[in-house]
Amino acid sequence: MVGPIRPLFLLFGSSIVQLSYHLHGWGATLTCLYSRKADISLRGYAGWNSRMALQVLDKVFPKDADIKPSLVILYFGGNDSVDPEFPGSTHVPLEEYVENMKTIVLHIKSLSEKTRIIMLSAPAVNEEQIVHFYGDNRGRTNERSRIYSEAGIKLGQELGVKVIDFWSALQERPDWLTTVFWDGMHLTKEGSDIVVKKISKVLTEAEWKPSLHWTKMADEFSDINIPLGADEMNLDSWQKEYE
Repeated sequence: MVGPIRPLFLLFGSSIVQLSYHLHGWGATLTCLYSRKADISLRGYAGWNSRMALQVLDKVFPKDADIKPSLVILYFGGNDSVDPEFPGSTHVPLEEYVENMKTIVLHIKSLSEKTRIIMLSAPAVNEEQIVHFYGDNRGRTNERSRIYSEAGIKLGQELGVKVIDFWSALQERPDWLTTVFWDGMHLTKEGSDIVVKKISKVLTEAEWKPSLHWTKMADEFSDINIPLGADEMNLDSWQKEYE
C-alpha cells in the first residue's frame, strides 16, 4: 500500500477483464482517465464462469478489509453460456448463472453502503470469426449469449444495480462484425472504447453521492501549483472522447 489512499475501483470477471489492458483495452483507458483520482485493481481470470467466481468471492472481497471498493465493475456470462456439449465446456445452466450472480452482487453490496456496482451482461460474439480463428465455434453462439445477457440485465434491475447491455452495445456499430473483436470474442480497441463510453454514461446518469465520474473527482495534490511556464499535459481533448 502506498499513500495517500484514493477511492478503489475493482474490475472483477473473466477474460474480458483479464485482457482489459490488452490492445489499448477498456481497463487501461479507465486507469488513464482516473489517474490522480482513483486506484483501479484488476481481478480478471480467463476461462472462468460464475461458479468459479463464487469459490474466491470472500478472498477477492473480504468483508473485514480496511479499504472497501467505491466501485466494482462486474462481468461474468460469456463462459457460462457455452454449449454444455462442447468438450471441456464451462457451461453453467441459466438458472444457476442467475443465482450465482445474485450471490456475487449481494455479497459486494454488503461490503459498504457506498460500494457501487456496474454489471456487464453477457456479450455478443461473432461466430464466423471465432471459427476462422480457432477452427471451431468454441461452443459459442450469439443467440445463446443473448439469452444469458437478458437474464443478467433482468437480475441487475431486480437487485437495483446498474447494468450495461453488453450484448446490444457491441452490435450498435454497423461494422461491428469486423471491428469490435480480434478473435470473435475478445475486444479490440474499438470494442473496448464502446465499453468505456457505456460506463461513462452510467456514471454520468447515476445519482451517486459522491459522483464517481472522473470529471467530477478532484485530482490528487491539486493544491500544489506548477511553476508558470512549466510543461503541463492537457488531456481534455482526449478525455472528452469518452464522456
